[in-house]
Amino acid sequence: MSLERAAKAARSWGFERPQIRLAAARENVVYHVEAGETYALRLHRIGYRSAEELRHELAWIEAMAEAGLPVPRPLALPSGALVTEVEGQLVSMISWLDGAPLGEPGEMENVSDRPAFCRKLGAVMAALHTACDAWQPSMGFARPAWDRAGLLGDAPLWGKFWQHPDFSAAERDLVLAARGKADAALAERESALDYGLIHADLVGQNVMWDGAKVGLIDFDDGGYGFRSFELATFLLRFMDKPDYPELRVALCEGYAVRAKVDAEELDLFLMLRAFTYPGWFMDRAGEPNTAARAARANATALKLAQAFMER
Repeated sequence: MSLERAAKAARSWGFERPQIRLAAARENVVYHVEAGETYALRLHRIGYRSAEELRHELAWIEAMAEAGLPVPRPLALPSGALVTEVEGQLVSMISWLDGAPLGEPGEMENVSDRPAFCRKLGAVMAALHTACDAWQPSMGFARPAWDRAGLLGDAPLWGKFWQHPDFSAAERDLVLAARGKADAALAERESALDYGLIHADLVGQNVMWDGAKVGLIDFDDGGYGFRSFELATFLLRFMDKPDYPELRVALCEGYAVRAKVDAEELDLFLMLRAFTYPGWFMDRAGEPNTAARAARANATALKLAQAFMER
């Protein structure tokens, strides 16, 4: 993605000569824009989200910022719109949050006390969910649903994970058996579960830390979902770390300001979160570094499926 396109996009907001540098190239390509104030210019992955979905995402985070949550604020265009298109790509701009991302899976860069950080993050997750429940979205609010169908149905949000081509026949059978058992377990208890708007992708790259405050960025996958899925999304990346038990306890302690986390329920959603990744990588098979990451994701999904079937 060229700086020329980013500069052209910045001009849509009236910034003629801002300082621009590449900040991240993941699902979205994000540029750091300095124009008196500091902003994140997001060039969105083509075909992943519609303009309507992005507008609703930005309205949502604006409401969360108004509620005091540590999230960015969208910057409207001179026309008042929140999203525009530049050379066939949807673009939006938000305020830049202080701090730095936690880093790669299992890492917490610049965090001296990992359990204490998780306790803070759990409390922020609780505050986010409470603020989401208090907010009334507009009619036709268009965001994905991480519900039972979105996780385990015939067309899951991130793809048919059981069809990953690297699974052997026996591994595919294991995943399908776990999928069926999990679907029955979720159907039995879903009416009693806490369900509402969630970020849905609180991995290390989307959690900011400035040494004192936690920040949440990239609500690209945010939508309706089970609240335990939110906690599981963060914890999954730490399951192979020696301090995982302490981190899990601390995150749940932080979240307890809202609700006690059921251990069995959390275990279920750890596996369901793990199941999403083989499907996600299938759709990105030709992208750099995908093979090694997919292999790790598949191994985690199989490990959790085996443990689930042995209970």
